[in-house]
Amino acid sequence: MSRDLDPRDGIEVEAVRRPGPTTRARVGQMRSGTLHERRDDLATEEPLEIRIQAGEERRTVAITMRTPGHDFELAAGFLYGEGVAAPADVASIAYCADDDVPPEARYNTVTVRLRGDALPDLPSLDRHFMTSSACGVCGTASLDALRGRCSPLPAADDPLRVSPEVLYSLPGRLRQAQGVFGKTGGLHAAGLFTAEGEPLAVREDVGRHNAVDKLVGWAMMTGRLPLGGHVLMVSGRTSYEIMQKALTAGLPVVCAVSAPSSLAVDLAREFGMTLVGFLREERFNLYAGAHRVGR
Repeated sequence: MSRDLDPRDGIEVEAVRRPGPTTRARVGQMRSGTLHERRDDLATEEPLEIRIQAGEERRTVAITMRTPGHDFELAAGFLYGEGVAAPADVASIAYCADDDVPPEARYNTVTVRLRGDALPDLPSLDRHFMTSSACGVCGTASLDALRGRCSPLPAADDPLRVSPEVLYSLPGRLRQAQGVFGKTGGLHAAGLFTAEGEPLAVREDVGRHNAVDKLVGWAMMTGRLPLGGHVLMVSGRTSYEIMQKALTAGLPVVCAVSAPSSLAVDLAREFGMTLVGFLREERFNLYAGAHRVGR
């Protein structure tokens, strides 16, 4: 898969500011009854429009609020998780230079060029146009639709086993890799780990689902999919959507520092995945797939 890593070719960008993951702001801080003015770093939140193109056909498939950074991975991971594009389908990913995109929006618009002359049928994306950084894509596929997409089950027969000691170490290792969180205190993270607890990649975003998409996109763009034999660790809670993305990436074990939703547990049990929640200090809850946890 080729990647256009210099989106400025052929574009007038002298006055264009590329958004970064943090934004400086003046804030008032109250200490001992006295208000002090100081500068602070905030997690940046800006829209990202994801377009796909094949031949002369082009379509916007999603607009998501995200933290700038790893935008190509986010686009690739989103399309892979929704069943739109496998690694072999993608010819290139670049910031958009179409005439309808004003210069100030070009770093907030990504075009994924697919091989072939026509776009695939995209009925599953008809209701996925606008998403937020908090809730992810609304109206995602049901468990019945996932059964059709994920057959044979990619995680059910995965022989991975992880010791409790390794699981205990994951929240700390994830936190150590959260550079932007350290500055802002306002980002979620998703980390990919080996069975021994070694981090392979960590991605941050204001949206927990975006962080997972960035991680899956990284794996897709580096030829690592499917991700059998690995562990996904996420900050915050585990939703159905995060489990869906983990399932389509072939991940057998998902861990989180907070609680899962009821549908996340249903999905894990339905598809033979291991789901760990409330992973803090030296304790956790096992909601599904307990056979993979042990010394």
